[in-house]
Amino acid sequence: MDVEQIRKLLLKLPNVVETMQWGENLVFWVGDKAIGGKMFAVANLEGTRRAVISFCAGKENYADLLECEGVFPAPYLARAYWVAIERWDVFRSAQWNQQLTTAHQLVASRLSRKTRDILALPIREQKRMISQKRAALAAKIST
Repeated sequence: MDVEQIRKLLLKLPNVVETMQWGENLVFWVGDKAIGGKMFAVANLEGTRRAVISFCAGKENYADLLECEGVFPAPYLARAYWVAIERWDVFRSAQWNQQLTTAHQLVASRLSRKTRDILALPIREQKRMISQKRAALAAKIST
């Protein structure tokens, strides 16, 4: 696995949005953050940090994942049961698919009712709502 394969995998999941944040980090969200979406995975593109990717493991899987070589508590997010992975060969393809799909599902299940309702709308309506929210946020920031 590598970051491009992971990216393709994640973008196939429902309602996934990607952004670049915090320098060279590719952040994957369930739903756009303008409508209350939440991040579920962060891939490091720099290559100079200890982790290549971090993701939400959930309370049930967190301790088990930390037993794997190359897995450690994610800096800043460990209290929310996130893990960080040192290198791409820590898991096989099927394991990556399972872990990241689970991360997506865990975060999706915690979205607010309002956000879930927006994500249930047809794509055209979703985009309109996201546009409106972004415009409102931009107006609020500029005042």
